[in-house]
Parts: sequence; C-alpha cells; structure tokens
Amino acid sequence: MYQDKTLKCKECGNDFVFTAGEQEFYAEKGFENEPQRCRECRNARKNAQKGAREMFAAVCAECGAECQVPFKPTEGKPVYCSACFAEKRA
Repeated sequence: MYQDKTLKCKECGNDFVFTAGEQEFYAEKGFENEPQRCRECRNARKNAQKGAREMFAAVCAECGAECQVPFKPTEGKPVYCSACFAEKRA
C-alpha cells in the first residue's frame, strides 16, 4: 500500500527517504502532513529545544574521583560517578 518517497528537508536542503513503514506509522497516529525535516535535523531541533543541562562538580563517595552530576549534591548524601553508580545498580 505504501511506497518509499524521497522528500527534501526544508532545514538543510538534503533529500531523505520517507519510508513505507514511517508512512504507515504516521497514518496510524493520524498525522496528515509528511515530515518536512530529515531525521538529523529533527533530532537537532529537539535537542536545541531541551537546552543545556547544568552540571555540578562532585566527588564520588565510592572511588573518590571528581565527577560531574546533573543535580546539586546535597550535603550528607553520597554522590557516585557514573561507573560506581552503574556498579551499585547491578
């Protein structure tokens, strides 16, 4: 029923393929318009809207390494670097 279509991105001007699977997904969701931007431009636009995360300096309670965390550390509560945090979760 659906066939791949080649569309032109209105952001970068490059051609991109609107696949049959994507068209079916759009139809299931009730979207009437075709995408106007390629996947890379859509992702860049989404990330730009999110804004940059504020990072805070901390010292890992497990290994003592300096690290950056996306929250303001609370005094008296341990903070872990990403490696130690992953070990604790496992």
